[in-house]
Amino acid sequence: MTRSKSRWPALILLAMLTGLLALAALATRLPRLALWHVVRVCVADAGLLGVPFPCRQADLAGGKEQGSVVVQPPLLNDMIVVPTRPLVGVEDAFLQTPEAPNYFAAAWRARSLLVSPSGRRPEWDEVALVVNPAMVRTQDQLHIHVGCLFPRARIALAAAAPQVPVGAWVRLPEIVPHIAFWGTRVGTSSLSGVAPFRLAAEALADRVRERGKLTLMVAGVRVAGAEQFLIVASYAGAPHSWWPIGNQELIDARCPP
Repeated sequence: MTRSKSRWPALILLAMLTGLLALAALATRLPRLALWHVVRVCVADAGLLGVPFPCRQADLAGGKEQGSVVVQPPLLNDMIVVPTRPLVGVEDAFLQTPEAPNYFAAAWRARSLLVSPSGRRPEWDEVALVVNPAMVRTQDQLHIHVGCLFPRARIALAAAAPQVPVGAWVRLPEIVPHIAFWGTRVGTSSLSGVAPFRLAAEALADRVRERGKLTLMVAGVRVAGAEQFLIVASYAGAPHSWWPIGNQELIDARCPP
């Protein structure tokens, strides 16, 4: 056995140990940059081992500046998609530029990893993607939560979707009690060319100037049988909103059986 081959078991063990330590820090929610450290380990392991441990998936086809990984921390019922470049959160100015990758499209593809306890994969209109505002999140690295809508939110969105215009923003009926939401409809089954971060910031610019206050959700809906999307936004301090809304009140990675 050559020396280079004999190093592989040690490298694999080191990669696994480093990944587990990073995930443990994330699971206990201690450092606010623990998630970024997990991402760095996943990218390094993808290059070294060909497997993005401890992440579940990695898309690095466009390099680290354009890539993303799928993380499912232990001890937390959560699945998130995270950019492989440093971005603080929803307020990051880079997300408003044409150069920003389509992170929501990447997150929607990751829904294939959602499985109910019975092994069933969720339907199109059961899944949503959520980005928390700065005062709700626990990590200062942009991440998109991927999960199944809670029943109340799913029913409310399904009822509202046919009345929401394509390409125009309107006030939505109540999705979560005591929280104001606005939304627009994407009239196709693809998020290609759709920029939810920019669209929400522009639509609510006259209401909220601090983008860090925004909660942003993209939800699958069906309108007249066609698979489409709703882009939904709220913000901390909105009229008639009692508190900032986050993913824990909208979606759950444990999908219904």
